[in-house]
Amino acid sequence: MNAAPDFTKGNGLLPAIVQHASDGRVLMLGWMNEEALARTNESRHVTFWSRSRQRLWTKGETSGHALDLVSITTDCDADTLLVRALPRGPTCHTGSASCFADVEPRFLDQLEALIAAPPGSRRADSYTSKLLDAGTATIAQKVGEEAVETALAAVTRDDAGLLDECADLVFHLLALLRSRGLAFGQVEAVLEARHAQAKAAVPGSP
Repeated sequence: MNAAPDFTKGNGLLPAIVQHASDGRVLMLGWMNEEALARTNESRHVTFWSRSRQRLWTKGETSGHALDLVSITTDCDADTLLVRALPRGPTCHTGSASCFADVEPRFLDQLEALIAAPPGSRRADSYTSKLLDAGTATIAQKVGEEAVETALAAVTRDDAGLLDECADLVFHLLALLRSRGLAFGQVEAVLEARHAQAKAAVPGSP
C-alpha cells in the first residue's frame, strides 16, 4: 500500500474499487472499514463492510466466488482503495463476471473460462473435453510437444507460422494449469512479484 488510508474522511468507511489483477477490468465497488481491510490482508480474501447488514462479509462466503487478494493501494488523497484481485468465478450476484455489464473480459480470460467450465457444459467429443479427461500427464506431454514446435517455428517458419504455434502452446498451457486447479492469473502474479523484487534490489531500475 503506497499510503495509509485515511478512514476519517469517510466516517470510517472508504470505497474499495475491485480490479481484476490479470486484465485490469473493474469488477465491483464495495466499502471497507479498518477491520475489513485488516481481515482482507490477513486472510488474502477480499472482505467488505456491509452497510445494509452492518457486518463484515467476505466475498464468496455463500457463493464460493471469492476474490483472492493480490494487492491494495490508495489513491492520491488516501480516501479510496484500489483492490487488485483474482476472482474465483463470477463477481456479480447476477452471474456476470463484472458488476459493470459492459465490461468485457479479454479473449484470453474468456478462453480460460471455457476451459475451466464444468464438464457437462462442454461437448463431450470436443478436443478440450478429451484433453482434460486425459489428465495432467497427457496434457503436460502436449505442452512439451507444443513448446518444441514453437521453438522450431521461431527459426524455420514465417511470423504467421510462429504465431500459430504460440497459440497452440498457450492453449495447452492453460489446460495444464486447469488440470492442477490453477489459473493463468497466478502465473502473472508470480511474474509481477519477481519484477517487484528486481526493482527493490536495484533502486531506480525500470
